[in-house]
Amino acid sequence: MTSNAPALGLRRGIDLSWPTFALLTLVLSVLVILPLFWLVYYSFRNDAGGGFTFDNFVALVADPTLLRAYGLAIGMALGVGVLACVVATPMAWLVSRTDLPGRRLIRIMVTASFVTPPFLGAIAYEIIAAPNSGIVNVIYRSIFGLERGAYLVNIYTFTGLVFAIACFTFPYVFTLVANALDRVPSDLEDASSILGGKAMTTLRKVTIPLVLPAMLAGTLIAILQALTMFGSPAILALPAGFHVITTKIWSLFQFPPRLGLAAAAALPLLIITVILLRAQKQILGRKGYTVLGGKSGTPRIVALGPWKWPAIAFVFAVLSLTFIFPYAAIIKTAFTTTVGDSLSFENLTLRHWNFVLFEFSATQLALRNTFLLGFATATIVTAIAVVVSYLVTRRSVPGSGFLGVLATAPVAIPGIVLGVGLFLSYANPTFQLYGTLWILLIAFMTIEMPAGYQQMSSAFSGVHPELEEAGRIMGASRLRTLWDITAPLLRTSVVAAWCFVFVGTIRELSATILLTTANTKLVSVIIYDLNESGDLGAICVLGIILLAASFAVVFVANRVPVLGGSQMNARG
Repeated sequence: MTSNAPALGLRRGIDLSWPTFALLTLVLSVLVILPLFWLVYYSFRNDAGGGFTFDNFVALVADPTLLRAYGLAIGMALGVGVLACVVATPMAWLVSRTDLPGRRLIRIMVTASFVTPPFLGAIAYEIIAAPNSGIVNVIYRSIFGLERGAYLVNIYTFTGLVFAIACFTFPYVFTLVANALDRVPSDLEDASSILGGKAMTTLRKVTIPLVLPAMLAGTLIAILQALTMFGSPAILALPAGFHVITTKIWSLFQFPPRLGLAAAAALPLLIITVILLRAQKQILGRKGYTVLGGKSGTPRIVALGPWKWPAIAFVFAVLSLTFIFPYAAIIKTAFTTTVGDSLSFENLTLRHWNFVLFEFSATQLALRNTFLLGFATATIVTAIAVVVSYLVTRRSVPGSGFLGVLATAPVAIPGIVLGVGLFLSYANPTFQLYGTLWILLIAFMTIEMPAGYQQMSSAFSGVHPELEEAGRIMGASRLRTLWDITAPLLRTSVVAAWCFVFVGTIRELSATILLTTANTKLVSVIIYDLNESGDLGAICVLGIILLAASFAVVFVANRVPVLGGSQMNARG
């Protein structure tokens, strides 16, 4: 009897699961473990003699400038977290659970705050609230006839720094709380009402306890973002005359470089980040609720009644400070001669655009490097994330969970810490990658890997493995099954992950500030360099280009039919 298995396609394919697992383990280990190894190694290394020493760690507790930098960074981060929570929580409740007009538009505008790079937001507030040239202070002096030097607000203060960072980190709290409120079943709130509970009583005793984990987790994320941020503190804290730890680590790379002390100073930041992420995970995983007796009702919508106008005023004030005013300041500055010029036809100019696009030699190189690295990083990270997510979620290879740990681990590495580790790893004579785009590609792949992996891991969890099992029965290898069956089903998530990684790459500054040279400048670094020279008009033009590219990608991720209207939130 002759078998017809080959005709039916039942010939077994070559299973490359083990070689693929080994290759990905090597790649991810190089991306994650290697820079951390060199970070630890250099923290015990004497910069002068090269021998083993504890002097770098002694300096952490003996050097008052380092202690002050850490103290100010922790204070700043706590202030940002509290302010973000205080503002975002009531706003999320108004959008999710009341009849507030324009709720969909408000969510879109909050998403715009997500897309805005925090360092660009800090520059916008320089334009608005700098003591001498800020628009608010120029208007203030003009109205009251005051001399130059008088000011109403000053963004170059510790309070100004906390405020500016909170404006662009509050969306983390808002998103988590709003999503939690959307999931709170109305049954519990209805039961409270039936038992005589008033609206505020129900809110205080039922709704808030249910969303409290999301509030705490969002606050921790805001604290973490502020603590590890470089751009906004460098733009606002340094002119004010103080360092936070990220800017202090950056200063240790200036001549003469103190690499050992920089590595030692970065390790506590790494440990604090791990602790905060662990706490966030514990908070989100600790509480939950289950509705018995069938599907829960839709969330209760509270009628604001006479409180509608105060609620509208509150939301408008928040959106003005986080979206309308910063964007208006950037657009105005890009089209007027100086920051203090009034917005009139006589003062409109394209001089900044002509300078940036045709006269400034660094622009073309920076744009090319930025979008080339964005495209390459998004493509490579998404491809790796697809395969790693498949191996982990399907448990195709024993020990595949280790790949998931490696792919997620970089989320615990602050950008400035990763920059230090990569500099120490690849700027040595062995690799000589410093000054090339390769070191930036490695940095971006490491930073964005958790985003791509988490996106694809969630997508794989929603696809039942029966179709893949059918392909395996028909003789296809695991990778062939992934390519022919699973990947087409996940094209929405694949493209959304690609867009997510692309946006994150083109706006990164914390790690790249330590890794770029004159030949590898990026738009974010050019913006930072121009800020030091005070060319705000050129900065705003580059900022508009960066924002336009980010919004275009977000638009594609949400509107193109092949994506099925997938929702993507860009990081802040």
